[in-house]
Amino acid sequence: MIFQNRRTAGQQLAKKLLGFKNDPKAIVLGLPRGGVITAHEIAKILNLPLDIIVTRKIGAPYSKELAIGALSEDGRPILNHNLIQELNVSKDYLDREIEKERREAKRRLEKYRHDKPKLNLKNKTVILVDDGIATGYTMFAAVDLAKIKEASKIIIASPVIASDTLDTFKALKIEVVYLDNPSFFSAIGQFYENFEQTTDKEVEKIMLPK
Repeated sequence: MIFQNRRTAGQQLAKKLLGFKNDPKAIVLGLPRGGVITAHEIAKILNLPLDIIVTRKIGAPYSKELAIGALSEDGRPILNHNLIQELNVSKDYLDREIEKERREAKRRLEKYRHDKPKLNLKNKTVILVDDGIATGYTMFAAVDLAKIKEASKIIIASPVIASDTLDTFKALKIEVVYLDNPSFFSAIGQFYENFEQTTDKEVEKIMLPK
């Protein structure tokens, strides 16, 4: 399945989430940056509040796109210990990358949310949205944070998710709503006609409308 862009993908995905429309306990959370565009469309259609949950991928040495883990905005890392061992990733490298991504997560949180009240997910139904899920580590970090914040129900929503990653979430009994789950998955962009990088300004425009 090929999507025109993140917005149309969100509109299509929202059709599978109509059971949550106008739910007073539900909230849509986008993963910046691209996931916020998709989440915005879902929130509009479902008439639900929109906010963000900031996660950052920890990239492997010499291949930053390969996730060896991720962390959420509270700085707690979720690591792929098997891959870290297989790639012989040093502790020094890991410590540096974790600290760098913590700083970036904090920057994004402050830039996108400004003086909004701290995110309160207690007893909420949380719909976590991204524009695509490959290894799933950034989404694992988002799920972890939602649990820490005492969400009562967590749903992952993504237009496309890698087949093996979907199996992992299902094994953990995490509900996933999706439109396509291909077995061959090299990059999220391959499933979009237009997959231009989302900018800070685009996210700010959605989160802080004038």
